[in-house]
Amino acid sequence: MLLRIHPQNPQDRLIQQVVDVLKRGGIIVYPTDTIYGLGCDIYQVKAVQEICRIKHIDPKKAQLSFVCSDLSHLSDFARQISNTTYRKLKECLPGPYTFILPASKQVPKILQSKKDTIGLRVPDNKIALTLVRELGHPILSTSLPGEFVEDYTDPELIYEKYKNIVDIVIDGGIGGSVPSTIVNCVDDSFEVIREGAGEWI
Repeated sequence: MLLRIHPQNPQDRLIQQVVDVLKRGGIIVYPTDTIYGLGCDIYQVKAVQEICRIKHIDPKKAQLSFVCSDLSHLSDFARQISNTTYRKLKECLPGPYTFILPASKQVPKILQSKKDTIGLRVPDNKIALTLVRELGHPILSTSLPGEFVEDYTDPELIYEKYKNIVDIVIDGGIGGSVPSTIVNCVDDSFEVIREGAGEWI
């Protein structure tokens, strides 16, 4: 299903429709402040497994992110965050960054990696933030596979490619073509692992 949701004023009825699908274990393609992402409810094990199958990755080794609506979920899924790291996160988020943080024991088992870390995202995108708020906990997210910019920026082309694979493709307008900047914060070192849309100083 292709759902056109207004990027600035997401319609409550449509947001609720997507949230219901997520709660039932569905998989969605949705807009962020960078490229379109592939997402599901972090507590739906079969959906997590399916996303990993689509991407040909092992959930325990994969670079999957928790998309949050704000920093209130930090203490649930990340541990031992220093004041320096917290200030940096507050300064950069919402924004086009993924922060690698030490994972807490509350991270669902299927997502507990050997590295014992999680990626945390708070995208500056009203559709994504509204979805997470209504769901009540983070969405598991990963980038769409694709070789050409259109593969992960144009919702109509994404729909044609994924309509038989995912439950909903949200059309929130043309997406960005550059992924988020990934920053490792595990030791307060702020090491840039991937340079992306977020400028790092």
